Amino acid sequence: MSKKKAGGGKASQHVSPEGKRLGPKVNDGEKVKPGMVLVRQHGLTFGLGNGVARGKDFTIYAIVEGVVKFGKRLGKKIVSVK
Repeated sequence: MSKKKAGGGKASQHVSPEGKRLGPKVNDGEKVKPGMVLVRQHGLTFGLGNGVARGKDFTIYAIVEGVVKFGKRLGKKIVSVK
C-alpha cells in the first residue's frame, strides 16, 4: 500500500477557475466614445438600446459619442447612449 498521496492530476482538481470579469464597465451618466465597451456578459443579460451594438460574444459597445443610460424596457434591463 502506498504511503504517499497522488501528486498528479487528482490532487489539483479542486482549484477554482479565475473569474471572467463580466458586468458593466461604465456607470450611468458617464461620457463614452464610439467603440468603448459598456457591458461584458454571457447571453443577453442587458438588452440593446439606442446608440449601442452587440459583439459576437454578447459584449455591448457604444457606436456613437454620448452619455450612457441604464434603464428598463418591458421589464428588461437595457443600455443606451444618447
